[in-house]
Amino acid sequence: MADEVVLLDSTLSVYGMRVRIALAEKGVKYENRDQELDFMTRNKSDLLLKMNPVHKKIPVLIHNGKPVCESLIIVQYIDEVWKDDSPLLPSDAYHRAQARSWGDFVDKKVYDVSRRVWSTKGEEQEVAKKEFLETFKVLEGELGDKPFFVGDTFGFADIALVTFYSWFYSIETAGQFSIEAECPKIVAWAKRCMQRESVAMTLPDQKKVYEFAMEMKKRLGLEN
Repeated sequence: MADEVVLLDSTLSVYGMRVRIALAEKGVKYENRDQELDFMTRNKSDLLLKMNPVHKKIPVLIHNGKPVCESLIIVQYIDEVWKDDSPLLPSDAYHRAQARSWGDFVDKKVYDVSRRVWSTKGEEQEVAKKEFLETFKVLEGELGDKPFFVGDTFGFADIALVTFYSWFYSIETAGQFSIEAECPKIVAWAKRCMQRESVAMTLPDQKKVYEFAMEMKKRLGLEN
């Protein structure tokens, strides 16, 4: 009997993108059930509430009727269940720990500071811009001259971060600065990741993301 795989997701969700990239890397066929992505509403589908009753948020991977929640946990699950010659996590225990550690760093730092750059203004935005660049300088220091974050192959840590690249235009436009000028190695790495089919077919057009971000900003009453 073939695996039944359903993904509760939304096109512009950086967390959902991670799961879609991982599934694409493994060649897993799945059914995508789009959920509403709107920071202003509490609309949740009955299926989402049933499958993720604790956090009530996307993404949720439903594998043969059983839900797996939280994007990086889902990516690890995909790597363990669909084993092949292209693992997303390194076989070496230390490198595997490093990959997970940087994924955790991204989760704790990148989303919040990115959101604050495009959704605020004035002094608050200036503080957010400073924190954003500090965060990405740390990431750039770890990347160094390596092609990818852990070793020479695209993997878990790259998946954790690359989805935020789709929001770079929104962040730069709202904050009026150039990420590439400040962190050229990060942008070069992101473009390198975009050469992979799994990433290129998953990340949405940055202008589309910007339209969404500005609509949310308008609804929050934060237009410049």
